[in-house]
Amino acid sequence: MESERSSNEFWLSQLKEHLKLQRYSPQATQRRLAVASHFLGYLDRRAVPIEMAELSNVRLYLQNELKLFHRRHRHTPWSPMTDWRRSHTGGIEMLLRLVHGQWPPIPEPATPLEKFQRDLCREYDEWMRDLRGLALETRSGRCAEADRFLGWLGDRGSEQGLHVITVADIDGYMTVRARLHRRSTVREVATSIRNFLRYLHATRRTAVNLSTSVVGPTLYAFEGIPSALDSEDVKKVVQTVRRDHSREGLRDYAILMLLSSYGLRAGEITSLRLEDVDWRRDVLRIRHSKTGAHSELPLLSAVGNAILDYLKQARPSTDARTIFIVHHAPYGPFHSGSSLYWLVRNRVTAAGVEGQGRLGPHAFRQRPSGQPAACCRSHEGDRRHPGP
Repeated sequence: MESERSSNEFWLSQLKEHLKLQRYSPQATQRRLAVASHFLGYLDRRAVPIEMAELSNVRLYLQNELKLFHRRHRHTPWSPMTDWRRSHTGGIEMLLRLVHGQWPPIPEPATPLEKFQRDLCREYDEWMRDLRGLALETRSGRCAEADRFLGWLGDRGSEQGLHVITVADIDGYMTVRARLHRRSTVREVATSIRNFLRYLHATRRTAVNLSTSVVGPTLYAFEGIPSALDSEDVKKVVQTVRRDHSREGLRDYAILMLLSSYGLRAGEITSLRLEDVDWRRDVLRIRHSKTGAHSELPLLSAVGNAILDYLKQARPSTDARTIFIVHHAPYGPFHSGSSLYWLVRNRVTAAGVEGQGRLGPHAFRQRPSGQPAACCRSHEGDRRHPGP
């Protein structure tokens, strides 16, 4: 019992230090420590060391907490269950990641079929990386689709079963996916399945090349393309954000300047690193999210100044090397380019700019004239960089 108590105290101290390093507020730190301590007490009463905790322990703990809540208040939580669950698992999951290194744990394959499919997807990912040169984001999406396809095949997704799959199997899977998604998504599914079938044939796991049998839906010109803003709307949005001198305002202004000046993809902006700005040469190095290739662009004065203002005045202190950081704990990079959608959408709305479709980052890339926004040229003046 004494050893368990000392172990719990050690992990709570580790959690407290982690929360401090991630710059959580005192209130958030106290709340997460309290929940983690309560969970450790629950495990102690069941003689389960934290090092041996499993997903089932967390699930049973939540069930027990919900019963206690109902017993005390005679009703279920008024807030949505997702919010209630999040308030009870934030500190616990953070604690378990510290203890186990990863949470939730990746389950070991339970059957030879699961092991074969996991190994196959890993080899498929290496094939796309080494022979096709595809970017990580693209590979992740295609591996996920391959895994869904193998799961749908069931027993036919085995090494022997793949040799005898037919066009009817492909049509059946595509029919199921088409019921769940819009046509633009189904077309992406078709591209992923076609690529996976090409790999299966190249590695002699299928007797014939079935990739040619995958037919995606026809997309007509401009169908599903996000709305594009004209230069005046872009100028209005950027100037509105420029007047916001908060930390978020300085960050968002720099992001919008990159979008409107260069027409970059959102993922190319969120992956920008501190070393990608060469202040002495006035060069911006871009990692292209679609191809994984690099290119260099001239660093416009207005863009350089916007980035410099953000780095000096607003960027949170963090070990992360990406330029743009989320402004809430834990401070770190944006998870992906899609994380910028609501950031941009809210800024467009705040500027009073209206339009049809999804007015996210893509709206700054598709102006009819194909030229940079006028506001990007008008801000070029005395250059304040090179920076530090």
